[in-house]
Amino acid sequence: MNASELIAWQWKTYPRNHRSRANLLLHIVVVPLFWIGNVALVVALLRGAWVIVLLAAALMVVSVALQGRGHGREEVPPEPFSSPFNAVTRIFFEQWITFPRYLLSGGWLNALRHG
Repeated sequence: MNASELIAWQWKTYPRNHRSRANLLLHIVVVPLFWIGNVALVVALLRGAWVIVLLAAALMVVSVALQGRGHGREEVPPEPFSSPFNAVTRIFFEQWITFPRYLLSGGWLNALRHG
């Protein structure tokens, strides 16, 4: 699956895997933590600030772990990862493309109201 196919697939399946009120509320808090950790990681790598690199990576891992727990509350869990590459690409695309798109399109709020 190429990048555009993965993004289209995530968008199509996202609403059915994000209906739990608890998971939706969790995502609205922890996805921005992933963004902060991801940006901090890149900046810290460029500056050679290795302690910040570790802290930023830890923040990203904690964010993803908490989202994984939130997904455990869903009636329809997400598809399992098929490989480490699949895991990394799906996680990054969800954080940076699919979740923001879901939020800005009103899908998140609609799901929260009807969840």
